[in-house]
Amino acid sequence: MFAIIRRRHIIAAAAALLTLALIPAGARQLQAAAVQTAAGADANWGLSFQKEGETPVGNASAEYLAQYDAWYVGDESQKKLYLTFDAGYEAGYTASILDTLAKHNVKAAFFVVGNYLETSPDLVCRMVEEGHTVANHTYHHYDMSQISDTASFREELESVEEAFRELTGQEMEKLYRPPQGKFSEPNLKMAQELGYTTVFWSLAYVDWYQDNQPTAEQAFEKLIPRVHPGAIVLLHSTSKTNCEILDELLTRWEELGYSFGTLQELTA
Repeated sequence: MFAIIRRRHIIAAAAALLTLALIPAGARQLQAAAVQTAAGADANWGLSFQKEGETPVGNASAEYLAQYDAWYVGDESQKKLYLTFDAGYEAGYTASILDTLAKHNVKAAFFVVGNYLETSPDLVCRMVEEGHTVANHTYHHYDMSQISDTASFREELESVEEAFRELTGQEMEKLYRPPQGKFSEPNLKMAQELGYTTVFWSLAYVDWYQDNQPTAEQAFEKLIPRVHPGAIVLLHSTSKTNCEILDELLTRWEELGYSFGTLQELTA
């Protein structure tokens, strides 16, 4: 029962990820201005795709995020992509995803929660062995923008670090993705003070509903025209569609002239 409740919680939380993508562009831009000018404002990360092949407008600019060691896009002059997966639980697709990544020699980042480390240790170890990055998505997948004290914020991140260390014998990379894309300026500051780089994204689509997966055609309609130089790509490893299309998706991006980098290269 606990696992079922946790899974439902994560799915429901993920539904907030692209909320702003459904808001008219003008309204999104007003919200973007509010985030960047109101210190301490809470926000859901969101994107406005205004022109195919170009970097979308985030509700916080790259310049604003940079002061807190946070990123949502890489070098916009280079046709390089940074592939990331959020892993809140294991749905049976990660092994195949790893096989496809190996086929294309692509190294990805997997943002994991505490539950994933506990229930899928073999997959986590495989990620590490195959050169992928295992990064921090917090222990409980809470709305971190509602956590105002540093001790509680630190516990959510350090609990994942400890579990990863016990499992692999290695230190976890200091890369953090806010659950649900929810953040606040104090959160960004706390993560920075703990030595973390906060990683948002500049390309994603609605892929997290297990019982309502997009078709391959629907996925390609979002992920091909909207790809852009320097994109940090967010996919969910729980998605059957992502598992099925990943080989073709990577091939099509490669045919468009894109190569793949790592978050460590991006944030160095």
